[in-house]
Amino acid sequence: MLFFIVLALLNGVLIGASRTINGQLSTRAGAFRASVWNHVVGFVFLSAVLLVLRTWPDLTDVPVAAYAGGVFGALFVAVNSHVFPRLGAMSASVLVISGQVLSAVVIDCVQQGRLPSLVRLAGVALVLLGLGLPLLTARRRRREAEGRLSDDPPQSAGGAAPQR
Repeated sequence: MLFFIVLALLNGVLIGASRTINGQLSTRAGAFRASVWNHVVGFVFLSAVLLVLRTWPDLTDVPVAAYAGGVFGALFVAVNSHVFPRLGAMSASVLVISGQVLSAVVIDCVQQGRLPSLVRLAGVALVLLGLGLPLLTARRRRREAEGRLSDDPPQSAGGAAPQR
């Protein structure tokens, strides 16, 4: 179990790095071009891994609806590449993770055919609150900085504060 926990944490680190790299590429090439390059390079990499492992997926054994995951993944990368440089790493990540948590609750409800327990809802609320704290803190700091700037005396054309 510890192996899977470490693997999931490592995956989170790789996702953060990937978002940053794709966001930088997006500012130069555009979000959809960044997404195309992400998927072309990923396809080549995974194809090489499968060749080394001497295994290839049987595409006839997959339900057609399963390919929607590829569409969602490509759209995720493109949208993330677009919003990441505009919102910043922390804000974009917090919003994406919040969306994942909320959708996971809905998916579990649909698959299990029942509403989540109060304990699970409380856990989700705590996670979302924890995710939102950095955003609230950053907003407060911005407002404080703007308040300090507006309290400063106006600068004259020469750059020095006027004498009172």
